Amino acid sequence: MRFFIELIYNGKNFHGWQIQKKVKTVEGTIEYCLSKLLKKPINIIGAGRTDAGVHAKQMFAHFDYENQIHSDFLYKLNIFLPNSIRVNNIFQVKNYVHARFDAISRTYKYFFTYKKNPFYHDVCLHYFYSLDHKKMNKASKILMDYKDFSFFCKKNSSNKNNICHIYQSYWSFKKNIFYFTIEANRFLRSMVRFIIGSLLDVGRKKIDIDEFIKIMQFKKINYDYSKSIVPPYGLFLTKILYPEDIFYEEKIEE
Repeated sequence: MRFFIELIYNGKNFHGWQIQKKVKTVEGTIEYCLSKLLKKPINIIGAGRTDAGVHAKQMFAHFDYENQIHSDFLYKLNIFLPNSIRVNNIFQVKNYVHARFDAISRTYKYFFTYKKNPFYHDVCLHYFYSLDHKKMNKASKILMDYKDFSFFCKKNSSNKNNICHIYQSYWSFKKNIFYFTIEANRFLRSMVRFIIGSLLDVGRKKIDIDEFIKIMQFKKINYDYSKSIVPPYGLFLTKILYPEDIFYEEKIEE
């Protein structure tokens, strides 16, 4: 039988989602705990791969197990997991459903604050430059006109193609807090952080809208985008959508 887990995590102390040798990852931590509790090796496959330091307010992963999982298992699992990870529910899905390939869309948000706040330090970027909000939102809408995001992909990426379909892209500004929202069918490695860096350059008037369009068209070859990537700790994976008919039974929740 195939099961989905829905979880949240603070990525500060993890080297990203994907399991790696000799470093702590979210995937590796969950696999270890599941394997110990279920008394057999468990491999999980996530809906995506967040970078080191990136957080998730909603993430899904699937694993296979031959027996039913009862409601008290979720309670035991969360006791065993570190405080930086919580599994919100577990539910059975059809055997062919895949956490990564069957996802319809993913949404990320990146949070900023104009006012320095020690309690936001690990989850929100303190940004002290003045910004042109209208130009930033105008540039963000332009993203939806393009499909090839090779320019915003980390070099030496193993992607077979760099085509992504962006469904929404916008900035929200509320007093001292502002954030960027982007939804797409898929994202490339570090793509969101590169895009945000360039949009901030538009807001700071380091580049104008026409230059941003040239960047999107790979014509602005002298633009040093490597300096425009934002750090990971303000980035959250916030929502993943799936078809409504993927599961058999009610979710197991605490």
